[in-house]
Amino acid sequence: MASGSRGNGPTPLQRELGDRIKSRRQELELTQAALAEKADLHYTYIGGLETGVRNPSIDLIARLAKAMDMDLGELVAGLQELPGRKAM
Repeated sequence: MASGSRGNGPTPLQRELGDRIKSRRQELELTQAALAEKADLHYTYIGGLETGVRNPSIDLIARLAKAMDMDLGELVAGLQELPGRKAM
């Protein structure tokens, strides 16, 4: 099981956040490694985010937004409407 994840696979919320990160990274013509360097992360973590297997903290999401030259609110807008994991 991936770190920070519970249950069976990525939730729709995790997949959508990953899709947004990947889309913005591609708009900026950055590789996963280049984005990782800008955000002070390992490139494999970026891959995990983009596929939805990672469940990042709000601090990390804010760091990614800054690295992608976008407002945090823009990155997460509407995500609360998607299902995540239920509390255990």
